[in-house]
Amino acid sequence: MTIGARLREKRLRLTLSKRALGEAGGVETNAQRHYEDASRSPKANYLAAIAAVGVDVLYVLTGEHHLPRLSRDNLAQSHHDLLRYQRQLRQLQRRSEGLLQTLHQRNK
Repeated sequence: MTIGARLREKRLRLTLSKRALGEAGGVETNAQRHYEDASRSPKANYLAAIAAVGVDVLYVLTGEHHLPRLSRDNLAQSHHDLLRYQRQLRQLQRRSEGLLQTLHQRNK
């Protein structure tokens, strides 16, 4: 699949017309058509502008979706944070249950 075909795919997924995506990228509809039919290559400023409206430019250029790589340190910190949030959530749940029981007993 060409850059133009992937660009068209993303434009259609965002339900944008050629005119609308061209305007978002700062080019005329004619230029947008040329990009999509692969007779012209888009410039960096155009790609940066369409990224701002939700086009996955990395996919358009490479055909691949990349997830950011996490280092071991980042992953360990994220795991630590998740466990801490889980403990806090359990504490809040116990407190909420206690408050509900107290309110229920008062209303009897």
